[in-house]
Amino acid sequence: MKFCSEFYRLSLDLRRYWKRPLLVAGVRTALANVVSDVYAVGALAIDEIKLVCSAPTEFSEAERDIVVPMIIRGFQEAAAEAKCPAKIGSIALNPWCIIGGIATAVCHKSELIMPYTAQPGDALVLTKPLGTQLATNAFIWMTEEAENWTKLAAHLTPAEVERSYAIAVESMSRLNRSGAELMHKFGAHAATDVTGFGLFGHAENLLKFQKADVDFELDTLPIIRNVVKIAEILGRTPKLMAGKAVETSGGLLVSLPAENAEKFCAEYRTVSEHDAWIIGKVVSGSRVLRMSPNPTVISVD
Repeated sequence: MKFCSEFYRLSLDLRRYWKRPLLVAGVRTALANVVSDVYAVGALAIDEIKLVCSAPTEFSEAERDIVVPMIIRGFQEAAAEAKCPAKIGSIALNPWCIIGGIATAVCHKSELIMPYTAQPGDALVLTKPLGTQLATNAFIWMTEEAENWTKLAAHLTPAEVERSYAIAVESMSRLNRSGAELMHKFGAHAATDVTGFGLFGHAENLLKFQKADVDFELDTLPIIRNVVKIAEILGRTPKLMAGKAVETSGGLLVSLPAENAEKFCAEYRTVSEHDAWIIGKVVSGSRVLRMSPNPTVISVD
């Protein structure tokens, strides 16, 4: 079984943000995004990860000779955490720095948790917080002194924006491996990872392919601290509260027996040192996704 990842475009200007810690965080996020599709079906043993990247055309050859090896080294270090060898695929020139790849896992069907057997009575659990796009954008606006930062600066301090950004970076660069392991232990029936289509989009897509006639009901949104305030200031609250904000390298949305949900979250906290949250439930229905008009918001620090 072969899984092809989405590509991940670094959103930072590498001329300003090429220093190793920040660049490596971006590379780790790219790899976490690459392998997330594999973990979403419970596959744990990844056979190979192939790096595909491009170096910015605006860089001189000397600059590319510095940055590209850093990208490769960071990708290999992150792959080691996934317990998988990383191979170098194509490296091209592009106006942007694009980092992505392909993760391959060969599995017997019995090793997988196929994403279509959610059952009425299941709980829906999410393993990473929402709000990565606004948290990272706010940091970029601040560093670039953009117009949106002028609006935010009247209500938020640089330290608050930096803290939200740090939470987002840690979350995006964290592998979904622990969640995938616990899916097996606690009898998950279906799962998907949450990325570019946001929580609502990925939940809706997962729901379409269920064998049983079920609905998903979402009533809780764990959101990175300060992101709700950022959304309010910029007039983006409706999209955020509807679960439609874009995410990068988000968590696993898991459907599992309700009696196991709290245990899943408790053990996830133990093994990852981060929270997971019960955000909804599965009920009998006709494949309709419903988001509460007044969801419970959990501020995630």
